[in-house]
Amino acid sequence: MTAPPWGPPIDVLPLLAREEQALVALLSGLGRDDWATPAAAGSTVHELVAHVLGEKLARLSRDRDEHPTAGPAGFGAVWLPAARQLSPEVLFAMLVDSTTQLTDLWKHRDLDEPLDEVPGWLVLARDYAWFWVRQQQIREAVDAPPLDEPELRTPVVDTFLRALPHALRTIPARIGRQVACTVTGASRWTARSTGEGWTITPAAPTSRSPLATMTTDADTFWRFCTGTGDHPHLTGDADACAAIRTLHNHQATKP
Repeated sequence: MTAPPWGPPIDVLPLLAREEQALVALLSGLGRDDWATPAAAGSTVHELVAHVLGEKLARLSRDRDEHPTAGPAGFGAVWLPAARQLSPEVLFAMLVDSTTQLTDLWKHRDLDEPLDEVPGWLVLARDYAWFWVRQQQIREAVDAPPLDEPELRTPVVDTFLRALPHALRTIPARIGRQVACTVTGASRWTARSTGEGWTITPAAPTSRSPLATMTTDADTFWRFCTGTGDHPHLTGDADACAAIRTLHNHQATKP
């Protein structure tokens, strides 16, 4: 049986409540001026919180309540402009009210079953990764300590790496050729060619001469994957390195 391209499952279910609680605690201490503070990608703290809330509500509506949603395009065109009309107090109250509901949703699902054409655990991991990223961006904007404990951060790195086989899909290579990925302070992964595509596993390369090598640190990597930071250090085949540089284009869009 051919190994799935996205690798072994990531278990982020125990982390959802911790990430939510950390965000609620952070926001509860902000003043009104803090909510207007500029943040990543031209957003304000208010807009990032609105984005997180909208992602949670869309997931609950679509996958728990089976209510049709407009998708990412409608989300950006409808929800975010509407959310700008809501006060920080209203946004915060709605966010608090939504806490634990996503955890309850995922607890009652078979995470090995497909959802959005990939296993449910990968959809959940992507959701968690983007919630964590947005919280980091909020924390940076208001000069709060980062939420960078390895237990919370490593699954984000691992999740973003799962897009590597898709990024490499156009790179031809004989069966067994490898691309080595080292993220210091997080993990080591190896992408392997199947001859028809690529798979990824959490292990150091067995080849002494990988087709390409990526070496970076966790902070640089998550910023690169979200389009807000520099490229990681790459060596080896020029085409493979060019494909890795597009990794941030292959992350799942939200919601």
